[in-house]
Amino acid sequence: MAFKALEELLDECLHLPIKGRTYTVPAPSAATGLRVQAIINAAAVAADGGEADEQVLADAAERDLYREVLGGAHEQMVEAGVTWPALKHAAITAMVWIAQDTEAAERYWNAGGDPSQLAPNRETRRAQARSGAASSTPNRGSSSGTNTHPVPGPNAATPPMG
Repeated sequence: MAFKALEELLDECLHLPIKGRTYTVPAPSAATGLRVQAIINAAAVAADGGEADEQVLADAAERDLYREVLGGAHEQMVEAGVTWPALKHAAITAMVWIAQDTEAAERYWNAGGDPSQLAPNRETRRAQARSGAASSTPNRGSSSGTNTHPVPGPNAATPPMG
């Protein structure tokens, strides 16, 4: 068995519909992909209260990142008069695609970029909990170090042997 050509296996484009037109975002260069990954990782660290790599975030600010992640679709969107919110949504969707995958980008796109729309709603979470689908991992025992069963003291009666 031989390896098939990668271009036969992967659709290396993202197709974004905006106002009746579909814009095709090409796969980024490896350098752009690595840069986006570093920016997203630094942003996640900062969001969690950690200390972000200032150099990575400064590099992102110095470059036209949206132009890089959208490739030729950026110019097409600008020429077509796409609004700033639409271009920004497309660019962030492309960043999600680059850092994760097509499914994650689709979820972000369809949620309109609203994080609250990305998480399951309360009714869905309740239904999952009722069905047992919410978690298949058993709860961990207490880690307090206390034992719920009393340990016999030195004066405790010893059961007879034999």
